[in-house]
Amino acid sequence: MVDKQKVLIVDDDNNIAELIALYFTKECFNTKIVNDGESALSCFDSFAPDIILLDLMLPGIDGYQVCREIRAKSATPIIMLSAKGEVFDKVLGLELGADDYMEKPFDSKELIARAKAVLRRYKPVNDQPRRKDTKIVELPDLTINLTNYSVIYYGKPVDMPPKELELLYFLTASPNQVFTREQLLDHIWGYEYIGDTRTVDVHIKRLREKIKDHESWRISTVWGIGYKFETL
Repeated sequence: MVDKQKVLIVDDDNNIAELIALYFTKECFNTKIVNDGESALSCFDSFAPDIILLDLMLPGIDGYQVCREIRAKSATPIIMLSAKGEVFDKVLGLELGADDYMEKPFDSKELIARAKAVLRRYKPVNDQPRRKDTKIVELPDLTINLTNYSVIYYGKPVDMPPKELELLYFLTASPNQVFTREQLLDHIWGYEYIGDTRTVDVHIKRLREKIKDHESWRISTVWGIGYKFETL
């Protein structure tokens, strides 16, 4: 029997939280509701969710800080939920490590579809089966393994949320090929994702902060078009 995936729902509006829980329970998920940031952080370790639905406007510790603290120790997928639809808020959430961002009010079917899409792309290292078709890109001082979602940079592991790693792998697997932002958005986020191309720019920025230019390779901007992984 396959264990049900677990969803941690963090929202100070208990009516909304219970409605979300109902949607996911019908889709055979286990759910847990907390109503503030401090409870979310304490519950994270004990409940061990597979995905977190995180409201931004929380009493005490806000959703941004919750995301920051969870991302510092885990790559567990996070979808931010907020009535704030400004580009700044979306970009900030993505920069802090969120995997997706949805504005309230949202359609229940879209929320579930996005959650499932994020979960399909994320797989903890310990849960990865051993396969012969391991997807690995090996470069001088950099190894990206898409099978177990790991990155080794100068001999040390680098923590990355799933989409950052997938974007890095996709670029490095096709060296010197130019991709538009729209192509990268479609390949990494998929057709279910409804967002703008700044999402790609944010993730490229975060990759560059973690993976610096090397004498043999670098992530290059192709002005007016998009990005490529350039081998020198």
